[in-house]
Amino acid sequence: MAETLDLSIYVRRQDDGTAHLDLAIEGIDCAACIDEIENGLCQLPGIVDARLNYTNHRLAVEWQDGKLSSAKVVEELQRLGYRAHPFQPRLMEEEEARRAQWLLKCLAVAGFASMNIMLLAVSVWSGNVTDITPEIRDFFHWLAALIALPAVAYAGQPFFKSALNALRNRRTNMDVPIVIGILLALTLSVIETINSAEHTYFDSVVMLLFFLLCGRYLDQAMRRKTRTVASNLASFRAEVAHKIEDNGEVVLVPTAALKAGDRVLVRPGERVAVDGIVMSGTSEIDESLVTGETAHRAAGVESRIYAGSMNYNGTLTLRVTAAGKGTLLDEVERLLENAAAAKSRYVQLVDRVAKVYAPVVHTAAALTAIAWIASGASAHDALITAISVLIITCPCALALAVPVVQVVASGALFRAGVFLNAGDAFERLAKVDTIVFDKTGTLTLPSMSVVNAGDLEPALLQAASRLALASHHPLAAAVARMARDRRPFEDVIEEPGQGVRAIVEGSEMRLGSPVFCGAEGIAQEAASCDSTASIIALSWGERRAVLLVRQALRPDAVAVVKELRQRGFDCRILSGDRSEAVAPIAAVLGINKWRGGCKPAEKIEALEALKAEGRKVLMVGDGLNDAPALAAAHVSLSPISAADLTQAQADAVFLGDGLEPVQKTIEIARRAHKLMRQNLGIALVYNLIAVPLAFFGYVTPLIAALAMSGSSTIVTLNALRARSRADGAPVEPANPADPVPALQGA
Repeated sequence: MAETLDLSIYVRRQDDGTAHLDLAIEGIDCAACIDEIENGLCQLPGIVDARLNYTNHRLAVEWQDGKLSSAKVVEELQRLGYRAHPFQPRLMEEEEARRAQWLLKCLAVAGFASMNIMLLAVSVWSGNVTDITPEIRDFFHWLAALIALPAVAYAGQPFFKSALNALRNRRTNMDVPIVIGILLALTLSVIETINSAEHTYFDSVVMLLFFLLCGRYLDQAMRRKTRTVASNLASFRAEVAHKIEDNGEVVLVPTAALKAGDRVLVRPGERVAVDGIVMSGTSEIDESLVTGETAHRAAGVESRIYAGSMNYNGTLTLRVTAAGKGTLLDEVERLLENAAAAKSRYVQLVDRVAKVYAPVVHTAAALTAIAWIASGASAHDALITAISVLIITCPCALALAVPVVQVVASGALFRAGVFLNAGDAFERLAKVDTIVFDKTGTLTLPSMSVVNAGDLEPALLQAASRLALASHHPLAAAVARMARDRRPFEDVIEEPGQGVRAIVEGSEMRLGSPVFCGAEGIAQEAASCDSTASIIALSWGERRAVLLVRQALRPDAVAVVKELRQRGFDCRILSGDRSEAVAPIAAVLGINKWRGGCKPAEKIEALEALKAEGRKVLMVGDGLNDAPALAAAHVSLSPISAADLTQAQADAVFLGDGLEPVQKTIEIARRAHKLMRQNLGIALVYNLIAVPLAFFGYVTPLIAALAMSGSSTIVTLNALRARSRADGAPVEPANPADPVPALQGA
């Protein structure tokens, strides 16, 4: 058994006297399992903390070392009804892939069976009002039974296992009444088939399974995608570093072997493996992956460098302050895990309803049988009436109320250029009252552009863009994108740290720093007019020019933010970029509440402060440093240009260069949430009317089945209204000729 498994090799002893163990938990079927597991483990003596992440089913347990063993933790989990084994991301991904394949097989079986049974059912329905003989009808019923029984036995496994696990641990979930309804409908159908009755319910049972499996497979697929991308930050870490020994020799060592005080050598083009202080050397550092700062930072002696940064053009010697644990990247990963675990505690609307619904339904059916027997009815009549109550209250409408709206609204979002990562995002989006934007790559376009291109001579600009094709500098890439002729000039020479030069049409052309191009005067004049742009100088013979390069606002940012503010949303900016780069953006957008230079932990602190005020925050960001904030926010969005890890933490990802999808997402989500509540209301009203009728015997099992199908149809038709266009006029992009966009900053 699992409790004999030795997990001691997976336990991490920590400096504060605690032991830590990460476990993968099987048998989790709803968000309510989180409280059950965490509260159950916290009853054990010595437990310090237990946190379950519903998204990846990872349980992090800490206890006082020596007061508890890992075996006791696993035994307690088994007592609660859950299997546990060491958390290993690669094995978990393989297990999730197998589960996805299994769900897909169940879905295929249910779909194939429902199509064939429906063909038989249509024949029986039409034959009952024409000239079908009892023998042919019985044959079709038996044929439907031969298809339905094995199909339900196989395709219903996800629901059967979930319901059995819940009952075994003395709790209920949505799957319990579904399974009871399915089994009773099947049993009644077999009895009716044996008795040569006119009607059976095999078609309703298998069709219900098919629709429920559709929702379960899509939910599992979304969570699996998120887990696969966001399982770790390994892709951003440098696994090895060049350590400088005491004798001056440089050796290649694993990053994990380094400790504070060691010296490491970072060469041009390498990603920095550690957090450290520069001891010697100068270079330009790209920290956009870590801090969100787009402009390269000059690094010299005593400069602080973070792991994950890219070193560009100089060799640096660093004194290690943190390697592996304790680095900024490690802090991002820790914050990300904690935020994702907290976010996964959100209990969906349908789960909250189901918690009350299941015991009420069972009690109603039991009271029906008892009341009929007490009134002198036969056991057969009492059982048939109780079955009618269960069938008519089978939560088809309730089970479909939310998933159908999710599917339809997801299609509406797709047409608006938004891809959903979380099925419960609609409920959280609908409650948003505060929107927090990152700046770089979110309010601004992800790539830099030449903002004064219209002021330059076209022939000069095209020549400069062709010369830029030969440069590796990121600022030159913005110039190179403007080249109509994609053929670089021949014999281009690149001067490190200065620029590139070549002979073009008999004259030397240079592109690079103002000093390199002899354009200091016009560069200073341009800088005095626009201090937020990076300057690239150009010389060609006697001609001189400067190109202003920066990240421009998204074309509709001003209009979208204005529209959101007019609708009552509190819009703010939290950016890792410099305050002097954030200020002009905030001014153009009319956002008074903004902060620059925020590290990941500071962004989370700001979001927690808003949460403490009772606000529901939508975070929109794209950088790696935004990932923990996206996970910590009530709900989050990310542009498609964001890092993979950031996209995985966002509840939805939007396409295009505009911000309009942010507004459309909120509109569609609010409409979807309204329809979800309407559907739940329809299901409730239906039960309030139908249950008393069934209780007093006015509803036969056939009428119950028809009523059940009818309520599901009404719910589905209501959900289709989510396809309609969201209320509100479309947001028009800003006019490039307007004076306001001309003030756009970096």
